[in-house]
Amino acid sequence: MKVIINGNVITAQAVLSNAAVIIDGQYIRDIIPMREMNGHLADADQIIDAKGGYVSPGFIDIHSDYIEGIVAPRPTSLMDVSLGIRESERILSAHGITTMFHSLSIYRKDMFGHKPIRDPANVEALINAIARTHNEAHLIRHRLHARFELDAVEQLDSIRNHLKAGDIHLLSFMDHTPGQGQYRNLSVYKDTMKGYQSLTDGDIDTVIAEKKEYERLSLDDMQHLTALAEERDIAVASHDDDFTERIDFNTSLGTTISEFPITIDVAKYAHAKGQHTLAGAPNIMLGGSHSGNLNAAGAIREGCISILCSDYYPAAMLHSIFKMHTESGYALEDVMKLITLNPARAVKMDDEIGSITPGKKADINVIQLNDGFPVITECIVDGAVIAQYHYRLNQEV
Repeated sequence: MKVIINGNVITAQAVLSNAAVIIDGQYIRDIIPMREMNGHLADADQIIDAKGGYVSPGFIDIHSDYIEGIVAPRPTSLMDVSLGIRESERILSAHGITTMFHSLSIYRKDMFGHKPIRDPANVEALINAIARTHNEAHLIRHRLHARFELDAVEQLDSIRNHLKAGDIHLLSFMDHTPGQGQYRNLSVYKDTMKGYQSLTDGDIDTVIAEKKEYERLSLDDMQHLTALAEERDIAVASHDDDFTERIDFNTSLGTTISEFPITIDVAKYAHAKGQHTLAGAPNIMLGGSHSGNLNAAGAIREGCISILCSDYYPAAMLHSIFKMHTESGYALEDVMKLITLNPARAVKMDDEIGSITPGKKADINVIQLNDGFPVITECIVDGAVIAQYHYRLNQEV
């Protein structure tokens, strides 16, 4: 039995001051006020002193392509994919992420031609490596978020097979065709292209024309993939929704998550339709979207964003929550749900993880404020302490 003592425990309902969490094996047994702990400490095999810090659920990141940068630290430098997963989980646990949905893009070909990691063969290798993870030594909970680009028609059979094999845990439909969605403003698309490649305006115009002519998944194909996912209790998401009509269409398909709605009106509409709505935590850190779209903090104030993901920067999960709490006055138990209970609900894992609740898995973080800077000092997954950090003040290392 493990016991976390002297903590401010963040539950789904409140922050419980000066409390302890009792862990029995992989599960949370109880949450008890410290004044009632004397009889329990003698039975503990391990005591973790939160030292007045916060005790939170482990963070659940349902959209992040961070693994791409670990496996391909340079555009043409591809490391071993299994090594990349092992290295990623040590980094992710340092940021409190205990469940990671690695978001792999399924393209007909690389969108910009600059990322070999997104070539179908390399993506297939990553999918297989993620699927093997839980039969091997591991630290955190790995899942696959398959992001299917609508013009990747030749990848349809592969996605079907992976769905049937149970390799996919979240499916989303993307459409990066210039002139709509994330790139409804063609000048943003052109600036993005120029940032990745040395292309002239004429070259980019040719790319735009070609992409608009690509064959795309049929409605029957989309319905079939959604049905396969639903049969296996896998959530389906839409991506970069830019009009309310698109929300209606995607909802009719069976999607339950709207990732990165482009405008506040679309986010409000999706939320009103019962969709889980997702924005990037880096958006909070930056004070807005890097591509000029939805302001996540404003949408959270409006009550129409229910989930934050790391997108591409894992540290943003922890820091965005404390930024909203300290700078905007949000109750910590409420904003913490954006990266714990709400994503767990969206991907149908809330019966197992997502909150500090007796009977659930003991996925837990201990968080200290180091000169006001939140840091993870202990990360626990399935009741096992997988990472510990000791910060020193005025001491030689």
